Amino acid sequence: MTLTVNGQPHSVDVHPMRRLLDVLRVELSLTGTKEGCGEGECGACSVFLDGKLVNSCLIPVLDAVGCDIVTIEGVSSSALQPIQKAFHAAGAAQCGICTPGMLLASLELLGKHRKPSMEQIREGLAGNLCRCTGYMRIFEAVQKASEDA
Repeated sequence: MTLTVNGQPHSVDVHPMRRLLDVLRVELSLTGTKEGCGEGECGACSVFLDGKLVNSCLIPVLDAVGCDIVTIEGVSSSALQPIQKAFHAAGAAQCGICTPGMLLASLELLGKHRKPSMEQIREGLAGNLCRCTGYMRIFEAVQKASEDA
């Protein structure tokens, strides 16, 4: 099977029902995508699949063939994105398990709402769980990134 990940084609020889998460992490060594719950509840494994935010732990790799997959590694090639800078400045990343999924969900949110309200931010990140920050620093980072954009 051939997957397009972060703009690059990759051939993988895996079982078609293997989770996209495992293929990204093990076969392609893209370990930025994390496994939190393995049940699609926490958002740690989020990736963009044809521009849509999905939980890669729920996607069989066969369903990703022919799609454009973007992981956290594909978000920026050299310079940090405004959302990444805002997360750093706000101390919104602690243990790092939720951070890739939170960043991707934030990018999706900011793509929909240029200046999201706090309610929109909370709703936009509702599919992502964080056990460390208490969320306020994350919400503040998204607000800051929207102001800087």
